[in-house]
Amino acid sequence: MNDNKFEELKVWRVAHELVLEIYKITKEFPKEEKYSLIDQIKRSSSSVAANIVEGNERKTRNEYVQFLFQAKGSCAETKYHLLLSRDLGYIDGDNYTKLNLKVVEVSKMLTSLIRYLKQ
Repeated sequence: MNDNKFEELKVWRVAHELVLEIYKITKEFPKEEKYSLIDQIKRSSSSVAANIVEGNERKTRNEYVQFLFQAKGSCAETKYHLLLSRDLGYIDGDNYTKLNLKVVEVSKMLTSLIRYLKQ
């Protein structure tokens, strides 16, 4: 759909940074969370970036927008997993705030891109 490479999209770059930060921070989670919360937060955060990439490769704007909405849903899921991680004491308040702000930033950027593509 888009002549630009997905790597050139600021929204993808910020989403990718979020994934890298989540992978780093989940290394400190308890081992018993390996197949539950760790897996869930890694999948939801990486789904944001992956849906941006997949949508960018689609043939129509409507398909692109559909994948961007899926990315927004994954942002919401990641936001909840971060909250749960904080409430369980797996991440501190500072890291929670930093990561949560990044999720909110990505979600807002997705909303802007969706609006642009719908014009």
